[in-house]
Amino acid sequence: MIAEQRLRWCLADAWGLADPTVQPHHGGMNSATWFVTVGDERWVAKAVAPGSRRSLVAGLTVAGHVATAGVPAGVPVTTRQGQIVADVDGIPLALLRWVDGEGLSGRTVDDQRLIGRTLGRVHQVLRGVSVAHADRFHWLNLQATHLAVRPWIRPSVSAAVAAYEALDPSTLTWGLLHTDPAPEAFRLDRPTGTCGLIDWSVALDGPLLYDLASAAMYVGGPRHAECLIEAYLKCRTVTRAEVEHGLSTMLRFRWAVQADYFARRLAVGDLTGISGNEENEDGLEDARRWLGGSADHAD
Repeated sequence: MIAEQRLRWCLADAWGLADPTVQPHHGGMNSATWFVTVGDERWVAKAVAPGSRRSLVAGLTVAGHVATAGVPAGVPVTTRQGQIVADVDGIPLALLRWVDGEGLSGRTVDDQRLIGRTLGRVHQVLRGVSVAHADRFHWLNLQATHLAVRPWIRPSVSAAVAAYEALDPSTLTWGLLHTDPAPEAFRLDRPTGTCGLIDWSVALDGPLLYDLASAAMYVGGPRHAECLIEAYLKCRTVTRAEVEHGLSTMLRFRWAVQADYFARRLAVGDLTGISGNEENEDGLEDARRWLGGSADHAD
């Protein structure tokens, strides 16, 4: 996305980092990232697609609110011109503060409880916060051409959207979302016990259940996420009644988002963050399996 020589030039010009060590990471599917080191200091340089500047700025603004409340969030370092995003040949680039620790796996009870507590705390922090250029839930377009890459996709996504709308979204608890709280986005600094939440790339106002459903999805569904859900509920951002009423429906919607996402990547040949198209196929197949119609798929 950005050649290393151009990246080094921008780091020096925009942030005054002379002769940094730059190590490609590129672990995400929606961005390109590099680890940047000068002496004992570390950062993450993050570039997103042209046209995504507004979303990135808004997302990093949300991260700033989270970090101000004491949850490490990978906040941006302002450029020498006072901006939080620079442009490299039209590509938005941010330099993010390093968050100490290691990503969680989500496979242990302790991990799940920490994910639930941290997500609940983040939702508490963001209660009542508004951010310029925040998007509004949801973004699925049932007429999108990429939903035709497999015959089952459009009907499955349409059914999930209808089920979500039947919940009466206006009755749910809304706020700014993370949108993709995967276990590895939660970074635990074991010496201090501090857990952060990174990867803020968009500002989206939506039902808090969407984040909870996402977190549950990554650990195998609600039946495998009981400790996570209980820890989240202790933060009292969402009532138990709302979770019992809407979580399974929101999980179905979350899998529809997965189907939409991987269908779009297949339609345009997007290989960002992966080694080959088979990974897009695997992601779509996972969504097909979970949207396949049995009650077990809500678990």
